Amino acid sequence: MRILNLRSSLLRGLSAGTAVATLATGLAACGGNSDAAGKSDGETPGTVTVGAHSNGAAKETDLKVSEVKAISAELPKTIAKKGKLVIGVGALPTGSVPLNFVGDDQKILTGAEPDFGRLVAAVLGLKPEVKNLTWENLFVGIDSGKVDTAFSNVTDTEERKKKYEFATYRQDNLGFEVPKKSTWNFDGDYRNLAGKTVSVSRGTNQEKVLLEWKAKLKKEGKDLTVKYYPDNNSVYLALNSGKIDAHFGPNPSIAYHTTHTANTPNATRSAGKFSGAGTKLQGLIAATSKKDSGLAEPVSEAVNYLIKNGQYAKWLAAWNLSNEAVSTSKVNPPGLPLDNS
Repeated sequence: MRILNLRSSLLRGLSAGTAVATLATGLAACGGNSDAAGKSDGETPGTVTVGAHSNGAAKETDLKVSEVKAISAELPKTIAKKGKLVIGVGALPTGSVPLNFVGDDQKILTGAEPDFGRLVAAVLGLKPEVKNLTWENLFVGIDSGKVDTAFSNVTDTEERKKKYEFATYRQDNLGFEVPKKSTWNFDGDYRNLAGKTVSVSRGTNQEKVLLEWKAKLKKEGKDLTVKYYPDNNSVYLALNSGKIDAHFGPNPSIAYHTTHTANTPNATRSAGKFSGAGTKLQGLIAATSKKDSGLAEPVSEAVNYLIKNGQYAKWLAAWNLSNEAVSTSKVNPPGLPLDNS
């Protein structure tokens, strides 16, 4: 989540530098612009398997979902005619657990994002074709028409609306992680950080937010100590030894790590979340298509169908991301403003 014009984390999604390193889970990145999907080839019709090959990052779950004719009828004719939805995921070179990464078979692209793209494709009656790209080539693919829509932790921003249209499906959150035995919680109030020592990654959106809180506390005569570590292993050694009280990072990465350590002596838990867009706006992650492509509306309706019928909640639960749920999908809602993107 490196900052570019102060908000790279919101613009780019999670980077390998701030997500839990995939190497720690024995995963490897696939090379090139590859086609990848979940277990769709082996699934029975009307079923989408989420969490496949996740190496423990998710609970593998079979979800019943079939085409909804009233929604698929709204697809652009070009998409309906080819019968497939080309889904772009910017997971190269290393991916980001639990959102998008190469599975434990060292081949299949798994993660919450490609899984959800496949669920949406099922509602639309389309065969999912998931393409694994670099972040930059993800947008090149949308611009060129080689990618129909991206499910890749893309934040809704007003700057991006100049070229793209959005169908939202998940909150964009930062979060605090503490040892499971800790009684501290953020509770949405920066004043609860007074007297605490918190680690954060340099050059990230969360660092910017944390330093703003530190400055506010200083004006109030209170201290907040900010610590930096070279890698995630160092962060968790510090957390487990009590050298820091909490770590502030991307909520999905924290969700993964708390799941991964749940049954270990070094178990951790989430101690609260905070909108990646700041106090005045809830950041939103959205399916991203070329502007005026006609895809945002049917994709949004497909998401709302999944929300209404329960598959959405089960998908989030499988990936331990229930605290990023939205109540409804919206088309092009207010996003990160131009003066903060």
